[in-house]
Amino acid sequence: MASGKDGDPTLGYLTRKDTEVKLPRPTRVKNKTPAPIQITAEQILREARERQEAEIRPPKQKITDATELADYRLRKRKEFEDVIRRVRWNTSVWIKYAQWEESQKDFNRARSVWERALEVDYRNHTLWLKYAEVEMKNKFINHARNVWDRAVTLLPRVDQLWYKYIHMEEMLGNVAGARQIFERWMNWMPDKQGWLSYIKFELRYNEVERARAIYERFVECHPTVGAWIRFAKFEMKNGEVARARDVYRRAVIKLGDGEDAEELFMAFAEFEERGKEIERARKIYQIARDNIPKSKIENLLKKYVAFEKQYGGKEEIEDAIVGKRRFQYEDEVRKNPLNYDTWFDYIRLEESVGIKERIREVYERAIANVPPAEEKRYWQRYIYLWINYALYEELDAGDVERTRDVYRGGLKLIPHEKFSFAKIWLLAAQFEIRQLNLKGARHILGNSIGRAPKDKIFKKYIEIELQLGNMDRCRKLYERYLEWAPENCYAWSKYAELEKSLCETERARGIFELAIDQPALDMPELLWKAYIDFEISEGEFEKTRALYERLLDRTKHLKVWLSYAKFEASAMEDTSNPDLAEEDMEEHLREQKKLCIQLARRIFEKAVNYFRTSAPELKEERAMLLEEWLNMEASFGELGDVGLVQSKLPKKLKKRRQIVLEDGPTGYEEYIDYLFPDETQTTNLKILEAAYKWKKQKVSTDED
Repeated sequence: MASGKDGDPTLGYLTRKDTEVKLPRPTRVKNKTPAPIQITAEQILREARERQEAEIRPPKQKITDATELADYRLRKRKEFEDVIRRVRWNTSVWIKYAQWEESQKDFNRARSVWERALEVDYRNHTLWLKYAEVEMKNKFINHARNVWDRAVTLLPRVDQLWYKYIHMEEMLGNVAGARQIFERWMNWMPDKQGWLSYIKFELRYNEVERARAIYERFVECHPTVGAWIRFAKFEMKNGEVARARDVYRRAVIKLGDGEDAEELFMAFAEFEERGKEIERARKIYQIARDNIPKSKIENLLKKYVAFEKQYGGKEEIEDAIVGKRRFQYEDEVRKNPLNYDTWFDYIRLEESVGIKERIREVYERAIANVPPAEEKRYWQRYIYLWINYALYEELDAGDVERTRDVYRGGLKLIPHEKFSFAKIWLLAAQFEIRQLNLKGARHILGNSIGRAPKDKIFKKYIEIELQLGNMDRCRKLYERYLEWAPENCYAWSKYAELEKSLCETERARGIFELAIDQPALDMPELLWKAYIDFEISEGEFEKTRALYERLLDRTKHLKVWLSYAKFEASAMEDTSNPDLAEEDMEEHLREQKKLCIQLARRIFEKAVNYFRTSAPELKEERAMLLEEWLNMEASFGELGDVGLVQSKLPKKLKKRRQIVLEDGPTGYEEYIDYLFPDETQTTNLKILEAAYKWKKQKVSTDED
């Protein structure tokens, strides 16, 4: 008895040690150099074939009398029985045993073997098939019928047994028996192939009514679109158009909202199209398009478009194409309802069709998809849905109350505490103005300023009040505007411009003074320019000079110096005096011009001194200043003095400097440098001083 460690119940009396496969130990290859004579695999196989020994076959036995035959049969049966005792479950052994008995023409023994095999495994339908084939081959019809009957009774779900049984009866001409077997089979409700085989059987014998009745039972057993279409095609093949239409109609009633409804409607429409019933086919396509879910009619819409291109007019073709595009948009917005560009395209499509109910439905579905986060970048496209909706209701639908409701809904939905949109506020106010509801427009704009003030809203509100001539309201709005944005130079300038247009000079000047005193301004240069232009337009040259001086106290920018100098060059007093003669007038003008030139030169000299002493690094600005001075002297004609400036002009020098980046020097670049005359003298003095110092050191060294 094997020990518990080595014993295994599946190995019988053997131990695991006895069953281990002992492989030879791999030998170490000492010499890995290629052999002098190379042998191919083909040579090895050829040599093995040549050395193969002849197969040992048993000697042929000749049976000469009945005794030897009986001995042979006894020995053979004993062999089969021994094998069966060992492997009783092996079906092939039973089949070989039975077929051998059949070859000996001992059919009773063969049947006995088949029956014994079936007792072992009656669920194996191969045994039944082989058994019945033996009986049929040897023309034992009743025996075969008995075998088939038992087989289909025990194994009713094996279709092959039914097919073989029916085929045998049909070959024998027993049509009634075959029909009876089919009926027995149909009681088990087989798959559709079994039903179709029954129908083909009846049609082979021209039993159309029987086939029709079977089809009725078939669609009850298998209520699928394919089954109904087959039924309808059967009726059509037999020329029964009305019956075929009735079949399709019943199918639509039962399966019109199922998964495969698209296939059914397409088949129904094609049936009507083949029958030249164009209007019926069109109606079927339209019913399918309106009732089947949009995600399941892609192929049907393609068929519909092709149908209308073939049979329809311009309107029908457009309707079909619109239906197809509508399906595409529905599919896209179903996948991503927050893709507002798709909603815009969908709305444009519906607006091109012009059905108000559909347009409003799509607008309502679109605005229902509110952005998930309260961040302006998510709302920028979404808010245009509300705007377009309101414009559609006002301009196309002509419904004033609905337009007002749309604007209210949009303004109510926007989180104005975090962000707002000036456009929708202004559009809502302009709509009320178009409806001659000025009070409503002011209420909307005032509400917008209170909840979400913006530059656009202030500007538009002021523009509206200005057009209406309400100056007091304009002043109040400008005050609110400047309280909200005191750094806005545009607002200050426009406010002062309003007062100037009303001839309120002192008020305008006071506004400018308040503006330039603000601690922070967004564009101070524009504000100062506006103030200076205002004083010039008023003819207040002294005040203008004072403004320039105040501006220079704040900034010494090149543009300020140039503007100041140009002002002085053109700031001539009013010289219209009717008491002076013409010659005296010319002399007076000449004296005024000289005075202006002197004042301008004084400004230029101050600017040059500033750039030379206080900002020597701004060489380019200094050069530009001198160029402008030179041009101005040239423009003065005989009163100008070009030589006064030419002696101060710099020389342009082209130099190179190293380019240094974060990772180190990368190369050289050329640039223009300016060398002014005063710098040249200083440079020469420095060179002489260095030479004198070197000479002095050399003399002291020689003395030592």
